[in-house]
Amino acid sequence: MAVEAAAAVEIGRGLVRLRRSTGLPVAFGGLLEPGRPRVRISELNGTATDALRRLAVVAGNGLGGKAVALARPCAVTDYSASRQISHEYDAAVAAEGLCAVVAVPVVVRRRVRGVLYGALRTAQPLGDRTLTAAVDAARDVEQALVVRDEVQGLLEAARPRTAPPEGGAAWEQVREAHAALRAELLEAAGLLAAGAGQRSVELAPREVDVLACVAAGATNAAAAARLGLRAETVKGYLRSAMRKLGAHTRGEAVVAARRAGLLP
Repeated sequence: MAVEAAAAVEIGRGLVRLRRSTGLPVAFGGLLEPGRPRVRISELNGTATDALRRLAVVAGNGLGGKAVALARPCAVTDYSASRQISHEYDAAVAAEGLCAVVAVPVVVRRRVRGVLYGALRTAQPLGDRTLTAAVDAARDVEQALVVRDEVQGLLEAARPRTAPPEGGAAWEQVREAHAALRAELLEAAGLLAAGAGQRSVELAPREVDVLACVAAGATNAAAAARLGLRAETVKGYLRSAMRKLGAHTRGEAVVAARRAGLLP
């Protein structure tokens, strides 16, 4: 499923951030399977074997399952010897040679969507700084998934149930409806965002639409297809938004737009 594949990409990015910010040599994670109380490990970073790949971690079992069940981070100093967890997955963990492990749930709208793990191959306590950095990496994934969900919802809402009559006017009505929905969402998000305050930057609705697609990982061509625009038009909106936000890259523009309360 395309939506789940996109979410898995965010898990992979989160693992990169987790390793970089914590200094832990091994990271892995996955998403909660639709309709099932278990996480399927799909993303590996820094592992030496494939022992953990495709491992299904049931809620309540092992360290990750405990994190899912409690919806909070959990850590152990020596996985195989810990009395704080059950040991259904000891063989896979031992095959990878892991000892100290932290598991952080990815929670979106009060629902666990996945788990990020970080690990050492030695048995030693993971300090507060490491645990905080791991939690921050999971929070970044949560925010990215929120943006993806909102964009997907907008695209679904704007998609006509039946093919509109031929002619530019009909398609333009669809695009205007999409822009209106996006504007309403951004207004609500701006009211709820902590410390958002008054916006210091004003972007056109189309510029916000393009940035929302960029935030969801879309290329210019993909954004053009989603919004019913030409790729060159998308580039123009993106350049204009970057100029207004004082950004030099697409990523900087997304960050600046979020800080200004223009994106959730």
